[in-house]
Amino acid sequence: MTKLHELADLGQAVWFDFIRRTFTQEGKLQALIEQGIRGVTSNPSIFEKAIAGSEDYDSDLKQLVLQGKSVEQIYESLVIHDIGQAADLLRPLYDETRGRDGYVSLEVSPTLAHETAETLAQAKRLFAVLDRPNIMIKIPATPQGMPAIEAVIAAGINVNVTLIFSLAQYEASAEAYIAGLEKRMASGGRLASIASVASFFVSRVDTAVDASLEKLGRHELQGHAAVDNAWLAYACFQEIFSGERWARLASAGAQVQRPLWASTGTKNPAYADTLYVDSLIAPDTVNTVPPATLEAFMDHGHVMPMTDKDLPEARARVVALAAAGVDLETITQTLLDEGLVAFAKAFEGLMGSIAGKRDRILAQGNPNTGASTK
Repeated sequence: MTKLHELADLGQAVWFDFIRRTFTQEGKLQALIEQGIRGVTSNPSIFEKAIAGSEDYDSDLKQLVLQGKSVEQIYESLVIHDIGQAADLLRPLYDETRGRDGYVSLEVSPTLAHETAETLAQAKRLFAVLDRPNIMIKIPATPQGMPAIEAVIAAGINVNVTLIFSLAQYEASAEAYIAGLEKRMASGGRLASIASVASFFVSRVDTAVDASLEKLGRHELQGHAAVDNAWLAYACFQEIFSGERWARLASAGAQVQRPLWASTGTKNPAYADTLYVDSLIAPDTVNTVPPATLEAFMDHGHVMPMTDKDLPEARARVVALAAAGVDLETITQTLLDEGLVAFAKAFEGLMGSIAGKRDRILAQGNPNTGASTK
């Protein structure tokens, strides 16, 4: 039994925040599944590094160019291939857990973060094209994203709500999920086949808050805000997914929308490299980890479940932050804005790289005809 299996026994699933063509084709993902990985997440930055930063995709890319595909069509074809392969490898786990785990997440274009109708349309199209029950469509937790999330859930599509930094965003995400389930139930749709996670970003909160505390000279409060913020979100989760409203949905087979701890790679070298895994273990949660963090946790991480004192201590420290003059609400809004910009930049960089490779291939001409393909 690995540490990942120990976490699963405690009710926490670990998903892998990484995907790449060779990773699935060379058996590396299958090996991780056997060690206890229970899902895969992706984002524009991961695909930028995979497609633009390697030669793994060049052969397929060339064939797509010679078929006359556009840059957008090339991108989607490459990404859907990878997501589909990973989903197929995880399908036995999905079946075994009856739809609780075994998911692969694919993000809608980050350029649509403030466009409700376009987000909804793309989410439906991607889910239909992939045609697998263990796909989650990632939609950012913007005000415009919330009605799209509700509609997508009502349509029976799994959703990974991403880029959540604040409690207000988390609560809105949970409300969109529950409202979507209620609409689906009212229309006679099945609830048991739908799953959702709320991706609550962690390490970036410490980076931003620590910088503010450094200016204030309040070093004793550094290194806690990210985990405390996450624990307060978990308390919201426990409250929201209880009571009569949720009981009606649960009796119809609905799953809770699990909090997913994202951005769990430690950015401050002064902190333990497993900090955001060791400190956030609780039932009905997911932790999605990048490769280096997974390796560190498997080597020297600690399986330490949440205790009764964690939440009261987290509340006290968040109160102390406010008293010290740290505006957590403003910081988390800034982090959301920066996250949206970063993902959009990575997406644009990837599309630019594909366009550049496409242009070079077109300039070489089609070897099958000896003529230029321009």
